[in-house]
Amino acid sequence: MTLIQLTQVKRWLFLHGRRHPLELCAWDMVLTAWVLGWVALPALLLIDAWPMLPLCPAGFLLPGFYASWRTRLHRSGRLRCDWLTAL
Repeated sequence: MTLIQLTQVKRWLFLHGRRHPLELCAWDMVLTAWVLGWVALPALLLIDAWPMLPLCPAGFLLPGFYASWRTRLHRSGRLRCDWLTAL
């Protein structure tokens, strides 16, 4: 996902958060993992914590995986995802 797409979803959830509080919380956790992935990379390199480095790309890619997972569930009819219009 691009930064613009992340911003669009966050804005949609900010505007509709009262009707979708659980979804807003889930998206905040995904964005927190994304930020931690970027922030942790230089810190882990500085302290030579090589076994933890694979977690950083997982954090980078989590928003895209989450959005594609939600899209797949929405299209199969298992879960309604209103913020897909923001993408």
